[in-house]
Amino acid sequence: MFASLVRPLSKGSQITKVLVTSNNVAKFSTSGVLRKDYHDILIESHGKVGLITLNRPKALNALSSHLFHEINSALEKYDEDPNISTIVITGNERAFAAGADIKEMVGKSFADVYKTAFLGHWGKINDIRKPVIAAVNGFALGGGCELAMSCDIIYAGEKAVFGQPEIKLGIIPGAGGTQRLVRAIGKSKAMEIVLSGRNFTAKEAEQWGLVSKVLPVDKVLDEAIKLGQEIASLSQPSIQAAKESINRAFELSLKEGCHFERKLFYSLFALKDKEEGIDAFVKKRDPKWTDE
Repeated sequence: MFASLVRPLSKGSQITKVLVTSNNVAKFSTSGVLRKDYHDILIESHGKVGLITLNRPKALNALSSHLFHEINSALEKYDEDPNISTIVITGNERAFAAGADIKEMVGKSFADVYKTAFLGHWGKINDIRKPVIAAVNGFALGGGCELAMSCDIIYAGEKAVFGQPEIKLGIIPGAGGTQRLVRAIGKSKAMEIVLSGRNFTAKEAEQWGLVSKVLPVDKVLDEAIKLGQEIASLSQPSIQAAKESINRAFELSLKEGCHFERKLFYSLFALKDKEEGIDAFVKKRDPKWTDE
């Protein structure tokens, strides 16, 4: 038996009908076309922006292996979809994601986690070519903070709370927390946060450079989608090249990074969009991008 509801979307978005079965499995149809079944996420499109909403409200969106596999599946499908140019990941007002699902760690030995590469699949988001924006409200702790930091841009609600409290469980972050946090806010602040396990506010996250913008709670998702639409309106090969170049800055020396950047810069001269952009600028008109 199915119950149905329609999530209201912004202007220019496709309406996604959510069909909920008696065993709480959600199925999604956009414009009447049935899409892939998901249990723990909602997916919908806003023009060229693909939206992934974490949907384990009773568990404060704790990131179980199953949930993360669904996130990866949706990300990969959006990355291959020619009608989608940017992706937004969000939760709800109480929690973006309150952390990894601790129940999955109970009773696990070193051999268990090592042989199965526990949390290894969390790194697949790094392979997504299109820009990914995190719209964070509520708790973004542990794995939730790591997921947000794995995105390219973070917008946060004014009541959002970030943190890497793993040390209080006798472990450390295991999905990039120590590595991304120090790159975002510096060694001293990262040491303070990780070694104490204390949380920090959205305002602090913005001051330290972790978050791009802090917004009223009810504006975060709309503004993230608006930014996604703005990015989606530009030349997509250039956008993806810019993302790749920025990410390489964390891996290369300044000299090597500038050399990599220049090679990508040269390569864009082969695009029709480069000619269109230059011509539009000279003639003072709006460019018409073809993504070619």
